[in-house]
Amino acid sequence: MLKNKGYWLLLLVVLSACSTRKKVFSSTDVARENNTRIQKENQQAISSYSSYTVNSYIDRFKAIAVKEMNLYGIPASITLAQGLFESGFGNGELARVANNHFGIKCTSDWKGRSYFKDDDNVNDCFRVYNNPEDSYRDHSEFLKRKRYARLFELDKNDYVGWAYGLKGAGYATNPQYPQLLINAIQKYHLDQYDRPEGEIQKIKREDRVLSQINQNIGKAVKDSIVHSTPTNKLYTVVTGDTLYSVSRRFGLTVDELRALNNLPDNNIKIGQLIVVSK
Repeated sequence: MLKNKGYWLLLLVVLSACSTRKKVFSSTDVARENNTRIQKENQQAISSYSSYTVNSYIDRFKAIAVKEMNLYGIPASITLAQGLFESGFGNGELARVANNHFGIKCTSDWKGRSYFKDDDNVNDCFRVYNNPEDSYRDHSEFLKRKRYARLFELDKNDYVGWAYGLKGAGYATNPQYPQLLINAIQKYHLDQYDRPEGEIQKIKREDRVLSQINQNIGKAVKDSIVHSTPTNKLYTVVTGDTLYSVSRRFGLTVDELRALNNLPDNNIKIGQLIVVSK
């Protein structure tokens, strides 16, 4: 009888362990199947995708950044600089597969499609957009929160104020985040897309946007953007760097580094932004 009890106890433990493993596998399997479906649905866009350079990314999205600036007052230079960092200038997985250029995650109110990718947790849920323009609009909507409200009182061409204001409001944990944005803006002359506004225009724009922010206060939607620092994906070339030394530093081959950045040769320049993560 004791042996039988031991047998049934062992069987119960085994079945319980199998059940637990099955749940974990099922969750991962669902995420994998979902991602496969998203990739198939976006196959045409993915198959026709060609790698961006920094300049071609700016050319592609400068108009939508200006449009968002005129609507909300976020400097176009800030939006473009953030897009460059967050998306690996359009070459990151989320940008290519999910049209998600700012790493915005799913929230309880999200009704659209989702894409799963390891980030803070295994299989974190990210939003999928029909096109990159929708991602840019959602980025503007994301910033319409109480914690960022005072930024909309800045001039819409004050990119320095916005860069430091975003860090102060907790947008990023990297202490160098403001300077990273400012350096990119100045290096690629992104401030040429910023536009000043008259006093009356500024008052009307502030009233409209701040009114929308006040309407959002109290809604149970937590911040959901990816706060991983840009340096996780990008590296700024400094004096003495070679493509070989950078590749060794980040565990890549020279060929992999060239492919990630669409480089025609091994030449890199001081201050150049390069992708250092697959």
